[in-house]
Amino acid sequence: MYNGILNVYKEKGYTSHDVVAKLRGILKQKKIGHTGTLDPDAEGVLPICLGKGTKLCDMLEDKDKTYLATLLLGQATDTQDTSGKLIESREVQCSELEVREAINSFIGDYYQIPPMYSALKVNGKKLYELAREGKTIEREARLVQIYKIEIKEINLPRVKIEVSCSKGTYIRTLCNDIGEKLGCLGCMEELKRMKANGLAIEDSLKIDEIADLKVANQLSERIVPIEYVFRAYPAIVVDERYNKLIYNGNQFSRECVKNTEVFNQDYNKVRVYDETKAFIGIYKYDTKREQFSPVKMFLGE
Repeated sequence: MYNGILNVYKEKGYTSHDVVAKLRGILKQKKIGHTGTLDPDAEGVLPICLGKGTKLCDMLEDKDKTYLATLLLGQATDTQDTSGKLIESREVQCSELEVREAINSFIGDYYQIPPMYSALKVNGKKLYELAREGKTIEREARLVQIYKIEIKEINLPRVKIEVSCSKGTYIRTLCNDIGEKLGCLGCMEELKRMKANGLAIEDSLKIDEIADLKVANQLSERIVPIEYVFRAYPAIVVDERYNKLIYNGNQFSRECVKNTEVFNQDYNKVRVYDETKAFIGIYKYDTKREQFSPVKMFLGE
């Protein structure tokens, strides 16, 4: 069984669920999950968790992402992208300077109302299911962060932008809101995710490439180890005398640690290894009790 993270290039036309289903067939294993859903018309980086890596799914979502998007001004649709039904169109009379100023005004903290065509749940039902029934319900604005917007090209009515943002940001809603601010409306025409969870598009693999690497027995070389996600955390090695503690997911004290120089670092969470360099899991340090407590274990299945 494969364990770790696979940097998949999701192509247009596939849902994120489609990618998982295809990989289950190619890799011949059931334990596969994805993080950070991409719409069917979007493409780019889709981190896929394999085997023990599926334990990462709830931890990867908090990471920042970078997208390359094409904003189409002059149109508004029900889905906020060009795959949806046209609601209204207006003439684009704004200047390039006005477009730049409007786009840059969204950098920083930004309260965004999630679109009706999204997988968010309200009273147990997904918003897009309600939208398909012709229902629109009130949604509460959520705080997201736009860290950076780089305007790549302006060829009105189209604007190509690269956006670095926080979890939960809808780029098509950003496009819609920019159009609203300019008074000419706007929607998203294209979307490509360039980076997610430290994985870059230049290192990603398409489904066919993954299948070829599997046949050639070379796929393991392209799977990112689980601990890569936590590379910013200090690594500690537990003395083999205390292996029973870490193998059973118990707490342990500082005196169990072999590489005591790590205590000179500023840390809250750490990567824990045994003396064979096997990755055990992520632990949190309790300063009052001077003990390490497990946050997520990756030993075993």
